[in-house]
Amino acid sequence: MADASVLETFQSPQRLPYVIEHVAEEFTSLCPMTGHPDFGRIILRYCPDETCVELKSLKLYYQSYRDEGIFYEAVTNRIRDDLVALMSPRWLQVITEWRGRGGIHSRIIAEHGEVPQQWAPG
Repeated sequence: MADASVLETFQSPQRLPYVIEHVAEEFTSLCPMTGHPDFGRIILRYCPDETCVELKSLKLYYQSYRDEGIFYEAVTNRIRDDLVALMSPRWLQVITEWRGRGGIHSRIIAEHGEVPQQWAPG
């Protein structure tokens, strides 16, 4: 099972709203139906409140999914929930993009909070 206990934070250097984006190109987990590896890309965007996620701990957290049988939708929502519990951000978005299987590519988006006005569409 993924290990959220490896996640660490540091104090945000800015109190005004700003958005951080981290992209992980080499995420892997296992398909719970077949046991075959699923390969994906994770885009994490968030507007911190008091703390930011530390990148080495985020990498170790993502790697803890490597041997877990879990559906795309569950991965995306669990990452969102674990990071919200860790940081209590003003806004957070997790996008997972999965390599094709059977001609179907998947993209899952999970959010928390409201996007800061300056980054809202339109």
